[in-house]
Amino acid sequence: MADQTVAGVPGTLRYVAVGDRSSRARLVIFLLGVALVFTMLFSLASGASDASAVSVVRNWLFGATAGTDLMSIRDNIIVYDIRLPRVVLGALVGAALAVSGAVMQGLFRNPLADPGLIGVSAGASLGAVSVIVLGGTMLAPLTAIFGTFTLPLAAFVGGLVTTLVLYQVATRQGRTSVATMLLAGIALAALAMALTGVLIFMADDRQLRDLTFWQLGSLAGATWQKIGAVGPVIVAAMVSMPFLARGLNALALGEATASHLGISVQRLKYIAILSVSAAVGAAVAVSGGIGFVGIVVPHLLRLLIGPDNRYLLPASALLGAALLLLADSLARTIVAPAELPIGIVTALAGAPFFLWILLRKRGIIDL
Repeated sequence: MADQTVAGVPGTLRYVAVGDRSSRARLVIFLLGVALVFTMLFSLASGASDASAVSVVRNWLFGATAGTDLMSIRDNIIVYDIRLPRVVLGALVGAALAVSGAVMQGLFRNPLADPGLIGVSAGASLGAVSVIVLGGTMLAPLTAIFGTFTLPLAAFVGGLVTTLVLYQVATRQGRTSVATMLLAGIALAALAMALTGVLIFMADDRQLRDLTFWQLGSLAGATWQKIGAVGPVIVAAMVSMPFLARGLNALALGEATASHLGISVQRLKYIAILSVSAAVGAAVAVSGGIGFVGIVVPHLLRLLIGPDNRYLLPASALLGAALLLLADSLARTIVAPAELPIGIVTALAGAPFFLWILLRKRGIIDL
């Protein structure tokens, strides 16, 4: 197949050897799917308990008939009630953050954009911190009604309110400006972080420990109930995102060109922001602040399979899920029986990669 290029479009946006690249992208997606399966098994077998990956698989295959002969009651509880919810939630959160990052980078036409640019993460954090600090006083009635769901619910509402305010500020005469949205998102994020700082200043020692651990991110509180609460939101948001692929591909050539190609740019922006806000708000609500996944995963995949969002979005979901599960496994085992916040692990891995991206773009390194 002849090479296809678009005049005036940067090299990272060119489709060269489309057939070969499509085949390569499909192969990468398949390999990522296989890697995710093995990562999930590894994560199931990781922890302070001595339950091995072999016993986990054996219990899956024969547990219904052999029961306690193959795995003790204790290990059954560890695997199915503690580790498996954590694995499922970690996969959902990792996929949500990575796909949301890919969509944001396509929407803003900036490979270094991430979901935090629109202030959703900061808004969700403000909601969660409000419950941690004020849950026993001003917000006690809400805590009494919603119980353990108060914190994730408050985080989701915080992210949703931030999104609604952002959209109102950035929309004028029925049209949404991406530049205004970006600036408004930065301003709202700064405001949310300032209010969060006020609440942290008011917190006592016990609350400060909870705040620190939550803000750095953790999957330690994973339960089937939380998965049931946020799982449908994350899945629904991610299912809608692949339908944006064609529009995001066209948007890479500019809004005017996308409109000429039959893309409803305004509708694309609306659905993209709504989907990202729902996915990120739900993810932050149950895992806290986990950085770099939304930046690193899409950018790495662009280097491997190119910028075509038809392949980039599903690949981001798979790689994001696998990387977050791997990071969580490391967080659980590095200082066992204690546990590191998962955000520390992702930052230690993501920050050097982010610096490598910047140095590579400036031509300082050519690796």
